[in-house]
Amino acid sequence: MNDQLHVTRWQRFKEDIYCVFDRDPAARNVFEIVTTYPGVHALTLHRFSHWLWKKGWMWLARFISTIGRWMTGIEIHPGAKIGRRFFIDHGMGVVIGETAEIGDDCTLYHGVTLGGTSWKGGKRHPTLTNNVVVGAGAKVLGPITVHDGARIGSNAVVVKDVAANETVVGIPGRVVRSQKNPDLKAQQKLAQSVGFDAYGTSTQTPDPVASAIHGLIEHIHLMEKRMDAMCQTIHRLGGEMPDVTMPELEGCELDKDTDSAKVD
Repeated sequence: MNDQLHVTRWQRFKEDIYCVFDRDPAARNVFEIVTTYPGVHALTLHRFSHWLWKKGWMWLARFISTIGRWMTGIEIHPGAKIGRRFFIDHGMGVVIGETAEIGDDCTLYHGVTLGGTSWKGGKRHPTLTNNVVVGAGAKVLGPITVHDGARIGSNAVVVKDVAANETVVGIPGRVVRSQKNPDLKAQQKLAQSVGFDAYGTSTQTPDPVASAIHGLIEHIHLMEKRMDAMCQTIHRLGGEMPDVTMPELEGCELDKDTDSAKVD
């Protein structure tokens, strides 16, 4: 996460406003953003309450945080550390815990929880580094790290670290796009065509379950071809093989269109 020293409060406030234009096509002008966007209101109040929290004015910081929750439906603990150009879209139901850390250029949608999994003190909430998108309703739980450029799909539940540029969907969260994938070039081309991933995923994101089934079926087909070749070789050498009718797998094929997660 980038060091925020030497950045004035006014500069940070302007960044918080102007970053909305890049991530919400519905934003029309600065006045509209300042007066009608609950995510901007919640973030502005949080920056003040976080300053009070660091100064030791903890009750007042919590009180201002509570006012922000009443006004916006967004609960951000004043102890949470939030970087530059952070954007909460829609916002209702967002919860960000005390020891959560959020880097620069991150985006959260409504219903997101950055929560803890323990009642013990110390670090118990997640860390998002830079350029992370967390889709609507997603839960990121525990002292884990979601690294640069990662995407968390809507309603996913993530309890393990997410590597840079990975896309995670489902319950529990499963990786559907990864730097470790041999099809990385195709994935990067897909990411460039999609651009900013609203709600953490695109309509072209492959379903990991369907992809796994496709892989198994392709593996079975290849094994059948090898077995046929072995049987033919045995026959040529004078051996005999029992004639067994194998069930057809044509009905097991998945439509390629089902490989994409549909996000309305």
